[in-house]
Amino acid sequence: MSGRLRDRTALVTGSTSNIGQAIAEAFAAEGAHVVVSGRNQERGAQVVEGIRASGGRADFLAADLDGSPGGSRSLAERARQTLGGRIDILVNNAGIYPAPATTDTDEKTFDQVYGVNVKAPFFLTAAVAPAMAESGGGAIINLGSWIARLGVPLGALYSSTKGAMETLTRAWAAEFGPQGVRVNAVSPGVVLPPAPEGSDPHAGEVMMEGTPAGRVGTPHAVAQAVVWLASDEAAFVHGTVVDVDGGRAGVAVIRTQPPATSSPPHAA
Repeated sequence: MSGRLRDRTALVTGSTSNIGQAIAEAFAAEGAHVVVSGRNQERGAQVVEGIRASGGRADFLAADLDGSPGGSRSLAERARQTLGGRIDILVNNAGIYPAPATTDTDEKTFDQVYGVNVKAPFFLTAAVAPAMAESGGGAIINLGSWIARLGVPLGALYSSTKGAMETLTRAWAAEFGPQGVRVNAVSPGVVLPPAPEGSDPHAGEVMMEGTPAGRVGTPHAVAQAVVWLASDEAAFVHGTVVDVDGGRAGVAVIRTQPPATSSPPHAA
């Protein structure tokens, strides 16, 4: 690695597994001191242990970001203390994905999904961005989703929260950018672990048919885009949503068949 984030500090929410874990590991590999955050103490300890074994710096802070302002403020303060007094990079990654039909969604589920996916990052950003500005600047990266722009069945509730995060990305870029805090987002496509050989295709794999990539993505691919947005290489990038989705949301691959050729008539 090139040390693009050397001497930076970072808080990554929901980083005990999957995309969040890959982001935390990539940040640490680039030199950042990372706070790994999530609800599962055991998984968090394993992620931190792996980062430290590879020579990186990481600490775990347990947090259940349910959307309460107090919970977000508490994590921000504890992370700031753990990281030596400042947070240079915030990644709003934590999210949940219940996918009931609209007519089957009760108020409790609606409030829970919006609490975790929108309210929690909203109040966490409110707690982190001003201190970033006071210390000279920083970077905030939100996690969107390709289904915020390409509707799928049973995706109304979740996709609306990700649409909100992409809108907040642009609003926060306008609000905090002049103070030295860059705000951007990454919109992952279908990201799944490799399917066992010989198994039936997962629904997500089917969704990636007809894309330029033609396959599902990996957490590592998303993490590399987040590293770039957090680094000085993206210093002139504000309010942008970077699609890391194999072309799912923006490209259709049209496969055409060559025209049939007719044989010349046979002489009698």
